[in-house]
Amino acid sequence: MSQQVIAVAMSGGTDSSAAAALLLESGAQVIGVTLKLWPTAQLEQAPKVAAHLGIPFYEIDLCSEFRQIVVENFIEEYCSGRTPNPCVICNPSIKFGMLLHYVKSQLKAEKLATGHYARVEFDERTRRWKLLRGVDKAKDQAYVLYRLRQDQLGNVVFPLGYHTKEYARAVVERLQLPVRRSESQDICFVTDGDYREFLAKNAPELVEPGPILDTSGKTIGEHQGIAFYTVGQRRGLRVAAGRRLYVVSIDPDRNAIILGSLEETRKQSILLKSVTFVSGETPTEPIVVSAKIRYNTQDVHARFEPIRNGWARLTFEKPQFAPAPGQSAVLYQGDEVIGGGIIAEAT
Repeated sequence: MSQQVIAVAMSGGTDSSAAAALLLESGAQVIGVTLKLWPTAQLEQAPKVAAHLGIPFYEIDLCSEFRQIVVENFIEEYCSGRTPNPCVICNPSIKFGMLLHYVKSQLKAEKLATGHYARVEFDERTRRWKLLRGVDKAKDQAYVLYRLRQDQLGNVVFPLGYHTKEYARAVVERLQLPVRRSESQDICFVTDGDYREFLAKNAPELVEPGPILDTSGKTIGEHQGIAFYTVGQRRGLRVAAGRRLYVVSIDPDRNAIILGSLEETRKQSILLKSVTFVSGETPTEPIVVSAKIRYNTQDVHARFEPIRNGWARLTFEKPQFAPAPGQSAVLYQGDEVIGGGIIAEAT
């Protein structure tokens, strides 16, 4: 029986390196690939790991496409007073879109693997692929993969989905792989770690001073640019009000930040746009789900109600702290990710 050919997206870090090693040990024919997504990105570790493992390695330049699809969206969202998650946009379009197409068509790989902590399983009853949380709940990354389609899930492998971060580190140590020791950055194109500085260079209007208002409309201070704030923020507001205040909303039309009490940040429901379901079919009737409204939170009970044309309403069992427009609300049933959407408005 011929070996399965699997391309592994390698960053040079622990997770993708361990994924490549595990596939190699399982008997697969492994090809290492690295995406060059940003002109100043440092990519030297991935080819070193590939050489150590004795596998072929390719670098694929998608800087132009990444800039157009992911980075410009990131800037536009901030200009509109929203807080985007670029990984949610990148994964279906770039990593599991263009890269997957490249490795299958040009490198003749059968599947694409990454170091994500998530699981994909085929449901014999429904004849569909299911996306599941990773076994390591502390590292689970299924949240950022909720927009993947059936045709993409059927062509991907997540070798770390059933393992822990400690296990991945042990694989790297056992094989003495020359990995990058620092963790991957949350925003890969912000190479200095300061997304506000990046926005200041690329959208100067986002760092123009403007009024800080309370929820009654009274001016209580001045901000240094709406890019420096996100809904739910408490620290760094520089307003002396004699009580704790939080960012309740951002008004880009007035270049204003609106502050309110903790209670005013809590919202019972949110309006979602660009709703997608992993199965490919959006429910036509309301369903009960658990939902996460940002990456590093616990999911909570909610009711999903479809509206039309990719819009829906999500109503929580209890009001939730600061749902931020631009972030994703991801829907679960148990360990299964069933879909999600972009938060358009909180009420």
